[in-house]
Amino acid sequence: MKNKNEVNLMAPLTWAYIGDSVYELFIREHLINTTNLKPNKLHKQAISYVKAKAQAEILNRIHDELTEKEQEIVRRTRNTQNHHLPKNAELADYMYATAFEGLIGYLYLAGEKERLEEILNMCI
Repeated sequence: MKNKNEVNLMAPLTWAYIGDSVYELFIREHLINTTNLKPNKLHKQAISYVKAKAQAEILNRIHDELTEKEQEIVRRTRNTQNHHLPKNAELADYMYATAFEGLIGYLYLAGEKERLEEILNMCI
């Protein structure tokens, strides 16, 4: 676990890298705990939550609930130049999805587990 100063110095795309995994694991656990779907249907349902458009919509919905620091994290991640072009998403959705993942990753790496859980629970 890194301290907050170290996390603050990380590249925002590093936050998004880990945030992608944290969010997907949260969604998978949620679906397993709340449904009786078989693996193929679990996968399809999970995709509906983790695709770029869905994450961009979540970020838009919860934006006003974020602290100033969290909004800054979102801005920093969204504005980071990413040379990856999305195949199955609009560029704007992809940028906001990356910003959402950056927020999730930042909170995870900074050890802000309680706030991370609050935000994740706003997503479902």
